[in-house]
Amino acid sequence: MQFVTSDGIKLEYDDIGQGEPILIMTGYAGYKEIWRSQVEILSQYYRVINLDRRNHGRSQTTTKGLRMSRQGKDISELLDYLKLDKVNMMGNSMGAATIWAYCSLYGDKRIKKIISVDQSPKMISDETWPYGLLDLNWDNFPKAAEEMYHVHTTYRNIDDQTYQLVKSVQKGRKFDYDLNRPLLYDHAFQDWRDVIGEVSVPVLFMSGKESPFWSSEHAAASAKLCKKGKSIVVPDSGHIVMSEQQELFNKIMMDFLRS
Repeated sequence: MQFVTSDGIKLEYDDIGQGEPILIMTGYAGYKEIWRSQVEILSQYYRVINLDRRNHGRSQTTTKGLRMSRQGKDISELLDYLKLDKVNMMGNSMGAATIWAYCSLYGDKRIKKIISVDQSPKMISDETWPYGLLDLNWDNFPKAAEEMYHVHTTYRNIDDQTYQLVKSVQKGRKFDYDLNRPLLYDHAFQDWRDVIGEVSVPVLFMSGKESPFWSSEHAAASAKLCKKGKSIVVPDSGHIVMSEQQELFNKIMMDFLRS
């Protein structure tokens, strides 16, 4: 399915199942098909909106809006278009940060619950936050930010079915890293801790024990910032937790949503 934003950008999304809605988004350079296993189980009980954010997956590539605030605005416009309220939101990596970008602009009045999957709310480490990206700090930015391009994101292989599905949609649709560099930098600049502190709905922060990007301790530290925060570290998992530990992830996800 396709939705056109207020600045004329076509976004691709799937709308599967019926019932209480849940919006899911993957991370930087990701494709929505990475959530194959989660969509399969969620769509039995929920209405699943699986979004390719602008410049990602099959959505339109553009030089407009290469900033996190526009990512958050896109969510708001999609919710308006679909006339959704009391939406659960789940995001991995930059997909999770997009939820905080939305909350920073619009608050949480339209949200029921949030699941943040392996995304530190602050990517530049300093004396107040030691859980940033790799060894990124204000002295070595932006060079250190681009080291993520050379990191293998997973600790375990994702299952063959999901891998083949993602590969099938990647054909002829490669992510443009050079064009999206401003988005990556804007992502890295953000500090969402004040936003998280104002969120009043339940939030589950999940981290991969073997994440190559940051200490898994960021989940517990983030949960402490939140009024209704909870954290879980998923063992034997890297950054793409939902595809590396599908069965365990799905159980944790469903338990939280149903609680």
